[in-house]
Parts: sequence; structure tokens; C-alpha cells
Amino acid sequence: MVTGALIALYFLDFAELLPLQLKFLEEIQLLPALLALNVGILAALTLLTFIFGRVYCSSVCPLGVYQDVVSRIRKWTSSRKHKKRYKYLPPLNWMRYGFLGLTVVAFVAGLHVLVGLLDPYSAFGRMTVHLLKPVYQAGNNLLFNIFSSFGNHTFYKIAIYLLSVSSLVVALATLAVVSVLAWRNGRIYCNTVCPVGTTLGLISRYSLFQIRFDSSACTLCGSCARLCKSSCIDFKQMSVDTSRCVNCFDCIDVCKESGLHYRLPRKGETLVQPLVRPEAGGMRVPGRNRRKKAAGASARESAMGMKSQDKTILTLSGATTGDSRRRFLAAVGVAGLAATRLVADKNPGQAGISSRMKYVPELGIELGSKREVARTKPIMPPGATDFKRFTEKCTSCHLCVAKCPAQIIKPAFLDYGLGGMLQPMLHFDNHFCNYDCTICCDVCPTDALLPLSKDDKHHNQMGVVQLYLENCIVYTDETSCGACSEHCPTQAVHMVPYKDSLTIPKIEQNICVGCGGCEYVCPAKPWKAIFVEGKTAHARIELEFEEVEETTVDGFGF
Repeated sequence: MVTGALIALYFLDFAELLPLQLKFLEEIQLLPALLALNVGILAALTLLTFIFGRVYCSSVCPLGVYQDVVSRIRKWTSSRKHKKRYKYLPPLNWMRYGFLGLTVVAFVAGLHVLVGLLDPYSAFGRMTVHLLKPVYQAGNNLLFNIFSSFGNHTFYKIAIYLLSVSSLVVALATLAVVSVLAWRNGRIYCNTVCPVGTTLGLISRYSLFQIRFDSSACTLCGSCARLCKSSCIDFKQMSVDTSRCVNCFDCIDVCKESGLHYRLPRKGETLVQPLVRPEAGGMRVPGRNRRKKAAGASARESAMGMKSQDKTILTLSGATTGDSRRRFLAAVGVAGLAATRLVADKNPGQAGISSRMKYVPELGIELGSKREVARTKPIMPPGATDFKRFTEKCTSCHLCVAKCPAQIIKPAFLDYGLGGMLQPMLHFDNHFCNYDCTICCDVCPTDALLPLSKDDKHHNQMGVVQLYLENCIVYTDETSCGACSEHCPTQAVHMVPYKDSLTIPKIEQNICVGCGGCEYVCPAKPWKAIFVEGKTAHARIELEFEEVEETTVDGFGF
């Protein structure tokens, strides 16, 4: 439970009060370690499971800890009469291995959104970021108001944004499903849906230390089975399904006769405990006596379908040939006019648009009226390097979203395509990327965002600036501005003489890092005059800095 609490606090810690070394708790999660190819952690988790069983699920996995919390809340809030009693349930292997196979197929097919949805660590992260963090931030702002009224400025106010509607819906759905299953059936989510639990179950079945019955002490009272959240104890057969046991040890604690022990196998005992199926007339085993569905459609439904089709044909053929031809020609004419207008708008050099163009002698170019601009490629966070590698390694845990001090990293919807849904991208609506900040790269547990030094970040091009002077207020309103140039750390946007004493922006895309400072501060409305276009692969730029000569001043400089 301590591990789960620390991971949750690490997601919530916007003030960076917790040490960065706590990133280790994210790195030891199974799927992030697998995607990061962290051989040491993978070997340690495998060895740990082989020796002690699925202790990972009860002490390392934050979603597993959350399910235990839900089970305890139900236990505390239920009366003795309505207290939850578990019972042994046969393993739903078709569902367990079905979800595991689906996860593997989704990863190979590039549907990384499905991998992220099923990963327990990432699911916990999304619930924390989108559901718990706004409440945490609101509590901070409340404390700010209280303390500041007394002249104490320990707290500072932070803005609270809705990061993504789709991510909020996914987080709510995940919370509902996991909570209901944990409330009603304990760890059934871990043993039927979670691919990590199924993978570790394949190893824990052969673990050295297992919970074993002592036949000489057991009285077959069933107390252990009634308390087992995994529903894996068949006390009548004195067997424990170790592939589903998460080693919570509640069964050992409740047994008054010391009939259960967590130990190595004794001489003559098999390492793997047999899974005994109930005798005939006992518990029904899922998968048997299933009713078969009748194949084929009835003759009456086929006849009704034919009648409906005939009616449709008669209705369509009721119009005369002349009416159909005239309607067709009219539709073609309207579509042709609309297409001509659209092409003319997108190509200023086309006929019919030259009258709306205006030659600007100060710039030596022709400019039209204001036009709508939009980004066509999403901006990947720093350290993503290229689209393919980034989307394959990212599990959408949203740790980078939570830790970004500028709150500009937001989950994508379909910007990366269906496979990259929920993965992080940059938005400059409320702020821009700090030139020296590398937090998102430092905390990523899967290496989807590779670590960058400050110097590497200064030379990393994650986007390219685009300028539309017809939207610039210097051109449209003939007023001075220069905000974009002032916020550009590399002077990829700088001001050049325009008219009278006015200056107008000019861009150099080869030295733009894509920080979005220019886009954020641009005051042009309703459409920005300058914005950053994303890249499918980040590039390295070379910057030339002028050397400043040091001067020695004796005494005061004036």
C-alpha cells in the first residue's frame, strides 16, 4: 500500500517536492520495463516471481493496491450480516489468455492505445492525473486563499485545465470498471483482464514458495476461501491455484488451526499444486453444456428482406429519366462551382483571387485577407525523436502530462491516428515549452521520451515555425507588436523594417526549436499569425552565438 501511495503522490507532485529518484517506482513496473528493454529489472521481476510468487501484484502494482483498498473499504463499511464472502471459482482461462493474446496482437498491429488501456500501471496513472489531480490542485488553491489572507505565501495558486475530454472519459470508465469488479469480486480484474497478472501467473505457477495446506491441521472450515480475494482457494480439495494467488496472506492470518503455511515444497510434494476439478454434481465448470446457436436465417426473414429490396428499387425507379438527368446536371454544376471556389482559396495565384491580393512594396510580396490556419501534424514532446519509436514505446501513463510545469502536454485524440490515441502531444494554448526544461524526458519510465541534457534540448527541433503575415496585426492594423520575436529563444523569429517606424516578423525555420513561445503570445484573432508545425522526426539544429567581449569597469559604470 505504501508503494501505491508513493506512486500516486509522484503523479500529483506539481511542486517537485518529492525527489526525482522516486522515478524508480515507475521503472520497476513490468510493461514500462519491457518497453524500455531494462534487462536488469525484467530479470529481477522474473526471479522474484519464480521464488516468491505474485508478490508484484500485491506490493508493486499500484492498480492492485487500489483494488485492495476498495475491498477493505467494503469490508469496513459492510455490516456483519452483509459482509462480503468470497468463494472458490474455477479459472477463466479463455478470458485470461484471450486478453493476453489481444495485447500482444495489438502491440504487433500498432494499436498501442489498446496496450495502454490494458496496462495496469498506465490505467492507474490516467485515473490519478485526470480524476485525482484536479481535486488535489483545487485543495492547493484553497490553502493558498486561506494562507494568503493571513499574509503567508507558502502556497501559490495554479491554473486548473481540462486536459482532454477523451482521456477524462477513459479514466472515468476505467475507475468504474475496476472499482465495481473489486467491490464485488476482489481481484477478479487481475486474474481475468490484466495481461501483466496473467503473464506473472504463468511463472508463479512454478514458484518455489507457495501457500500450502497442512492436511493434519486443516479442519475444512472454509475460512480461508471466504477471505480469499482471488477466489483461488479450493479448501475442499486442499489446493491453491498459485497462478492466481497474489500472496496477500489473508488466508494464513485468518486460519486459527495453522492449516496453511507459506513455504517451500517438502520432500515428496510436487512443485505445482494440482488443479482439481469438482466432481459431477458440484460446481459447474464454465465452458461446458453451452447451447449452440442456430445457423442461418429463417425463410421468412429472407422473404421480408427481398420485399424491402424490391420496394426500394420501385421507389427509386419511379422518377422519370428526364427528371433524374436534370437533377444530376444541377448537382454537378453546384459541386463544380464549390470546388472552383475552394481551389481558388487554397491557391492565391489562381484566377478570381488576384483581385483580392494586394502587393506590399515594403515586403516585395502579395498578401491577401485574413485566413484560417491550423496545425496538420502534432508536436511530439522533447526526446520523442521520431513518430514510430515514440508511439511504440508510449503506454499513455500520462506521467509527463502530470509533471509538466507549464501544463502544455496534453493527451491526443486522433492526432496520431487511432493507434496513438491518448498519447501525449504539445499544445500552446495556455503556455509554451520552457527552453531549459527537461522534466518530461527525465521522468518517462518507458524511454518513449529519451533523456535530454539542457544543451541537447537547446538543439532539439521538435517543430517548425510557420508565419502568415496576412493575419499579423502589424500588417492588418498597422500597429507595433514584436511579441513573437521577444519570446523566441533562438531568434528564429526576428523583426525587420516594414513601414515608417514599424517592424514586422521574419522567420528562419532552420534554427527554430518549436518551443511555441511565438504561437502562445501572438495576439492576432481569430486566427494566429504564427504557429508551430509538428515534425514526424525531431532534428538537431546548429546555433551560432556571438561572443561577447568581457569589459572591466573600474568603480561605477556611470
